[in-house]
This record gives sequence, structure tokens and C-alpha cells, in this order.
Amino acid sequence: MPLVSFEALFQAADSRRPMTPVAAAGGADVTVLQALRIACDRGWVAPQVVGVEAEVRRVARDGGVALDGFTLVDAVEAAGGAVALVRKGQARLLMKGQISTPALLKAMLDPATGLRTDRVICQVVLMELLPSDRRFLLADTGICIQPTLAQKSNVLHSAVGLAHALGAPCPRVAILAATETITPSMPETQEAAELERRQRVGELSGCVVRGPLSFDLAFDVEAAVKKQRHDPAFGIADVLLFPNLVAANLTVKAMMYVAACRFGGVLCGAACPVVFMSRSDTTATRLNSLALALGGLA
Repeated sequence: MPLVSFEALFQAADSRRPMTPVAAAGGADVTVLQALRIACDRGWVAPQVVGVEAEVRRVARDGGVALDGFTLVDAVEAAGGAVALVRKGQARLLMKGQISTPALLKAMLDPATGLRTDRVICQVVLMELLPSDRRFLLADTGICIQPTLAQKSNVLHSAVGLAHALGAPCPRVAILAATETITPSMPETQEAAELERRQRVGELSGCVVRGPLSFDLAFDVEAAVKKQRHDPAFGIADVLLFPNLVAANLTVKAMMYVAACRFGGVLCGAACPVVFMSRSDTTATRLNSLALALGGLA
């Protein structure tokens, strides 16, 4: 069963009641405020915007964004202030606004005041290719630089959980590498094979895992047939798990800029879903990410 579309996520968010309180860290950005304005008007979220209030009001005024229904929380340390709202139970979602990723992670991972759990923090992106009506998740695209086997297993768990929430009861997970051949000179191929083995013996449940797979084999059945590597029990992937951050980041950004697509991203592994994309993202992408985070809520 395929992952749900962004249109379906928008419709589901439209029907959610009551509105979900969201704490936005770093609200002095017009695209952040615009996305929250649209989401608030559609009844998705009750925004709490954390940052220097004067700057937030100036950006809103200059961008023509009304702040009706917003709660402004004046704070120099936007990340810490937003995380505190989640810890107090005053917000169910955290949203990355105009702050750096290290600043947000520092607040989230603080052992005393953060949102740390026993899981690995990772970014999962939902990519929707419009011409082919294809959708798949990509992980980890933003946090773990060179994940260990244990971390990859944890990231896989988070991505599979999100896939379940998005309508795929048994997602097909491709563990990516540059080649489908297991070779000691490329340790990621050995780790991919180990993750497949764990799934086959029942150590990883709720999914079907194959690896190592090159991108073409995971993405295109015809390519797999030509290479005589087609697996009818697998087909094409619902989840692409990358060997490292370089491969993930380059692949995702290439798709974002050259493909006709919609996308949004969340951080998994914290005490709550985190709306998480680049500071350079558009209003539409931020809105997609909000809908994705809402779709991942229990």
C-alpha cells in the first residue's frame, strides 16, 4: 500500500480538532510566519512563536502577515524557549524556524531540559514526485554524519514507524550503497546486508528490508530487471536509508531542485515530532512539513 500524498495529509490536517499547539523556534522569518498563518487559518495548529518579539512583529508587519491567534513568546534563546514549551506540555510539536540546526539540537539534546529519548535523532523526508505520482521516505537526510550500524538500525525503526503512520503497513526499505555487491572495501555494503539479515530473522519487524541496493535498483523495476536483480517480493522502495549524510544530503537536494516534486521533513527520535527543513525553504515546504509532522502524531 503506497504512502499517502501531501494532498491527503492536508485533508487529514484540515479535519483534526482541536488545533495542535506548535512551538516555533525562531519566528523572525516571513516564510515561517506565512506557513503558520495558513496552518492556523485552516485549523491545523495553534502557533506559539518563540524569539525576540520586536523582530517577529517587524517581520510580520513587513511581510503582511497577521498575527491573530498567535502567541508570541519573547526570548533571546529561541530554541531553549520553544523546547521548554514542549516539556511543559504546552506544545505537542516543535518547529525549526530561523535558527541554526546546531542551536536547535543543543536545546533538544540537553540532558536536563531537552527532549532526549533513547532513540537516535534523525531527519526523515517525504518526497512526492508529481509526474509519476511516486512517494517515498528518505533518511537520515540531516543529522547523523556517518551513522554506525546501531544508529542505522535505529533510524530504520523511526522511518518505518513514520511509514506506518502514513499508510504503509509493511514498507519496503532499501539500504542504499554505491553497489549491490557486498565488499569489504565498502563497509556500508556489509552493514546493509546485516540489516537485511536482521529483518529476515525477525529482529526487525513491520517492514521488508533489502540491501545493499544501488539507487537505481531501489527506485526502478526496469533497472532491476536489466541487472537481473529484480525481486518480485520487494519491487520498489517505500523507504530509502542512506549510508551517510553526504550521500543523503546531495541526493535529496538534487531532487528538490531539479525534479517536479513536493517534499517536507521532520525530525524523529525526540520526545515529539519536529518540523524540520532548511532555513532557505519556501512557505509551501514549511507547510508540507507541518502536515507531515501532524500525520506522524499518534
